[in-house]
Amino acid sequence: QVRLVESGGGLVQAGGSLRVSCAHSGRTWSIFAMGWFRQAPEKEREFVAAISWRGSSTDYANSVKGRFTISRDNAKNTVYLQMNSLKPEDTAVYYCAAGPSGRSLISRQSDDFTSWGQGTQVTVSS
Repeated sequence: QVRLVESGGGLVQAGGSLRVSCAHSGRTWSIFAMGWFRQAPEKEREFVAAISWRGSSTDYANSVKGRFTISRDNAKNTVYLQMNSLKPEDTAVYYCAAGPSGRSLISRQSDDFTSWGQGTQVTVSS
C-alpha cells in the first residue's frame, strides 16, 4: 500500500502562488498515475489535475487550466502542484491520490485512485 504525505499548503493572497508537494512511499518497481483533488467547506471533493507515470500525459480541471501545473519527480518519489494566480475560490483542502499499481492511465474520477493523503489546507485571501 502506498503512503502519501502532502505538504506546502498555507495562506496566500489572491493573485499569489503556492506549491504543494506529495511524497509517496511504499511502492517500488511499479508505475502508477497520480492526481490532485480538493474539497472546499460544504462542497464535494473535486478533481484538480492528474499526471501519468512519466509525466507525458496531464489533465486539468477547467477551473485551474492555465494557472496550475502538475509535475512529478519519480527519482524523489514526489508529485507537485504549482498554483499560480490563485483565487479565493481555490481555497480548499488539497489531497493527492495514487492510482492502482501497474496502470499509468490518468483519470478524473476519484474512484480510479486507490490511495489518498491526509490533505493540506490552502487558503487564498481576497
